[in-house]
Amino acid sequence: MFKIKPIVLASSFIAALTSSFLFAEETDKNRLPEIGTSGVSVLSVDKERHIGLAMMRHLRASQPLIDDPVLNEYINGLGNRMVKNANDVNYSFEFFIVNNRELNAFAFFGGHVGVHGGIISTAESESELASVLAHEISHVTQRHLARRLESQSRSQPLTMAGMISGLLLSLVNPSLGIAALTTSMAASQQAGINYTRGNEKEADRVGISLLANSGFDPMGAPDFFGKMAAKYRYKSKPPAMLLTHPLPESRITEARIRAQNMPPIRLAPSLDFELAKARIIARYERDPEVNILLFSEILKKKRYAIKEAARYGLAISYFEHGEYNKAKSILQKLLNNDPNNLFYVDVLSDVYIMTKDFKQADLLLADLNLLMPNNQVVALNYANVLQEAKRYDQSAILLQDFLLLNPGHFIANDLLATVYRKQEKKALMHVANAEVYALLGAYPKAIDELQTGFNFAEEQPLVKKRIKARILQLQEQEIKLKRL
Repeated sequence: MFKIKPIVLASSFIAALTSSFLFAEETDKNRLPEIGTSGVSVLSVDKERHIGLAMMRHLRASQPLIDDPVLNEYINGLGNRMVKNANDVNYSFEFFIVNNRELNAFAFFGGHVGVHGGIISTAESESELASVLAHEISHVTQRHLARRLESQSRSQPLTMAGMISGLLLSLVNPSLGIAALTTSMAASQQAGINYTRGNEKEADRVGISLLANSGFDPMGAPDFFGKMAAKYRYKSKPPAMLLTHPLPESRITEARIRAQNMPPIRLAPSLDFELAKARIIARYERDPEVNILLFSEILKKKRYAIKEAARYGLAISYFEHGEYNKAKSILQKLLNNDPNNLFYVDVLSDVYIMTKDFKQADLLLADLNLLMPNNQVVALNYANVLQEAKRYDQSAILLQDFLLLNPGHFIANDLLATVYRKQEKKALMHVANAEVYALLGAYPKAIDELQTGFNFAEEQPLVKKRIKARILQLQEQEIKLKRL
């Protein structure tokens, strides 16, 4: 639905964060360590959260994240279903998807968990996908990053900045990140490797228990491990996930034994998982013509877990190929049998926009907006339909209401900037653009946008006051980042 090109700010961000940690090391080196949870002597929970937010802005600016409201709802619903059963949760979690077919998943400070689209399209069940998320959640709740930094700092107290830089690089490119971490920790490389293996074992143990306690099949973990190992056994280049999460046979065996010792959980195929998998494949992987053949063949030979998901994948493939009437025919039948399914609603809204059938789009979304107020899929689709129909005032009001409850929503801010531009409300357009830049961690650009907006707000005193206040807030956030 919404495809936004990332703005690359990675190198400057890494440099800024590295310098901030060097400064922190110099000023904190005589401070006595805190007593308590492992890892606190290096990073407090509050500092972890701030670093996590900064890293998330960096990733949003430099990586092809899938800003897809439907998939965002699905992956966060799945992840938070397990978070509520986890122990030692110190902050709210955010789950996100990277538009990359390579198998990789990672977690970092502040409860941020990323998964590549390739994980979703490779998993054969929701329990397999959930096992990956459970493993990463466990890395966070066990504070493995903080504990690793604490362990390393005992032998090399001046490598914090190098390790943070390597950590950021490892999220973008695991092979480069591992090289950077290895260089910065050369004096105690073996200790670092052993510590990582310990982390993996602990995350396996905690993650499989979390998986089962959340109602998923615990065999999902060893099944997915085995699938990855078999797929890449004879490959010279393993996937990113195997670089950051080594997978020896002993680990697969231990995971299988642990899962087999738990009460078995037999689950029917999940419609939401199958729809999410079809959406990833049809919208973000491969060519539309290839996908039309793929889903047509799946339907013909009945090689599907749930038929509706295969039909949904075919509908998206038709849409991406510009065959809107074929897509509409399938989606309307799917929606008739499942009227509030937002997977179907989202793509059908796109079909109506492309065919300029704004009346049908309005009928589809107006009632749902009353039924599900401020749901991100409904609100953003409806706002997009309204602005495409040139009903800018209604679109702006809908987005403003949504942002009151979700101020940091990237797509909503970006869409609101588009609406203001079409309304020729230049001051407000620059204010909305500033929020987009702030969410990318580009504070100087955000402040420039606000100052430009201020110049267009000569007869809008309230807007000028808001802009002044927001400039001060962003300046304070920039200073806080440097003081971490």
